[in-house]
Amino acid sequence: MKLLIITQKVDINDDNLSFFHRWIEKFSERLEEVYVICLSVGEHDLPDNVHIFSMGREKGMPKIGQLFLLQRYLMKILPRVDGAFVHMCPIYAIASFPLVKIFRKKMILWFLHKNVGWKLKLAEKFVDKIITASEKSCRLKNRRKIKIIGHGIDTEMFKPRNGKVNDKFIIFSAGRINPSKDLATLINAVDILVNQKGIIDLEVRIAGNPITQLENKYFSDIKILVHNRGLDSKIRFLGSIPNYKMPEYYQNSDVFINLSHTGSVDKVVLEAMACGIPVLTCNEAFQEILDKIYIFDKKDYKDLAEKIVNLKDARKNPSLREIVLKNHNLDNLIDKIITEFHVQH
Repeated sequence: MKLLIITQKVDINDDNLSFFHRWIEKFSERLEEVYVICLSVGEHDLPDNVHIFSMGREKGMPKIGQLFLLQRYLMKILPRVDGAFVHMCPIYAIASFPLVKIFRKKMILWFLHKNVGWKLKLAEKFVDKIITASEKSCRLKNRRKIKIIGHGIDTEMFKPRNGKVNDKFIIFSAGRINPSKDLATLINAVDILVNQKGIIDLEVRIAGNPITQLENKYFSDIKILVHNRGLDSKIRFLGSIPNYKMPEYYQNSDVFINLSHTGSVDKVVLEAMACGIPVLTCNEAFQEILDKIYIFDKKDYKDLAEKIVNLKDARKNPSLREIVLKNHNLDNLIDKIITEFHVQH
């Protein structure tokens, strides 16, 4: 089987999208040829049967030029492949539909987000199937084309550490620095732990960078909040960390905290679980996956502080990894995606 993949970025060093490099590798192990059209391309190390085509964003190509290149690549690639897999971006499905239809290829969209915009609603009309990680990861009212297949975590890469115990209690959080990540709730919870409860043997490590002007302003406000709470020595901002380096950060942590309000199954939580460390999240998508001891109320820093204290002595939990192995294993996910291209819809 030969497959076309359309995605945002191929870059092993990108802090948000580097994980997809591993997805492409896994596809290449199972398929004869893999063609990838991406909005931009960076550093990558992929097998010879993977062919990368960039729409030129990394070179400053304007959107009209990107659209032209997409159509040019589709004309070249679609006759050679058995189907098209669109990763996360409904607009790529919309823009690709005319030629996909002309060449009579199956098109499947992978989508995880609580927002249901016009692009997703329109793309649903054009694709053969929408696959997602959980019931709440895609919230279209029309469920006819939606199939839930779990997430894809590389459990060979994300695995527990061997026996090491930290001198300090290490709290780790990761993700793009954005108002939706609600870092203020974490900082206010740490303020309670350190300045009210006197728990000083802890360190908070936050991975991720802001990208937009709004996010940079938010980041500045967050750093001011840290300083005003007297927590400069307790909270470290690590900056961007590519996905292949993330396992050591999970493994060297005692609890992972996810404050995202995306409403979908965030992969960073599953990566932490695969490493066997306790997690705390306010994301409603995990209410059906995790016990209540791992869930805190959104924006409730007092609840978060209490849950951290409750987990402080439970520094490993192998059962969390079992959830990922069973339901969110990358190898299984890739097999399921490929199988969907053989199913008659």
